[in-house]
Amino acid sequence: MDVHVGSAVAAALVAARRAQTRLDGFPGDIPATLTEAYEIQDEAVTLRGERVAGWKVGLIHPAWRDRAGAARLVGPVVESLLGPVPAGRLVFAAVPGGTACVEAEIALVVGRDVPAGDRDWTLDDARAHAGAVRLAVELAGSPVPDINGLGPMAVAADFGNNAGVALGPEVDGTAGDGTGGAWLDLRCETRVDGVLVGSATPGDAPDGGPLEAFRHALQVCTARGHALRAGDVVATGAITGVHDVIPGQHAVLRFGDLFQVEIDVVEAPLGPTPPR
Repeated sequence: MDVHVGSAVAAALVAARRAQTRLDGFPGDIPATLTEAYEIQDEAVTLRGERVAGWKVGLIHPAWRDRAGAARLVGPVVESLLGPVPAGRLVFAAVPGGTACVEAEIALVVGRDVPAGDRDWTLDDARAHAGAVRLAVELAGSPVPDINGLGPMAVAADFGNNAGVALGPEVDGTAGDGTGGAWLDLRCETRVDGVLVGSATPGDAPDGGPLEAFRHALQVCTARGHALRAGDVVATGAITGVHDVIPGQHAVLRFGDLFQVEIDVVEAPLGPTPPR
């Protein structure tokens, strides 16, 4: 993609997010590759001017994987949109007519600094760099209508369709393959307006689950020149599915008997309320 075209796309996405206004569609040609999408993503992060304090990882639908050349994508979580869940309740200000989704997730905290640089990351490497395991909620959002339906390159270009990650409590165990990780069997549920729309455990996650998602984030981010700091967070993907919501709806995300988050979806321009 021409650098000027990519910059114009990034500028349009950032401007719409700042104004919290809906775009008529993706603002330009959708990138042909994930590499081009990540170039736009990096430009958008620069324009936003905030430190990236974490990353979200999302599965790519199998129908798109050959074209994308990957099973997952990553998106940046800027510092103002990362923080704890206050008193078990969130307000999600969705751009009317844009995209808004809620996701129950496992977040792995980076245990030690990870320098930038292109290298091969193994699961053992990922395990060695993973710190605490935390329950989390991703507020996924974009000013682009139905951005998920436009495919992974559109999603990756626009901050990975991220509007915030809210952190719940730390749970006992490790980011390993089940040893000391009882959280892998934690029954999680998502309800929207009282209707059960998803139920699963972190251990049910396909394609390697949370640890593989963490490894993928380390692989992709460091190869792109992004170092990760100890304390940064990687949200490893939706446990119970990605669930669209609109202003006026109410969602409840339950993590077994350990934690529950209630989410009131309201209409922007309040702004995606930072989960601090």
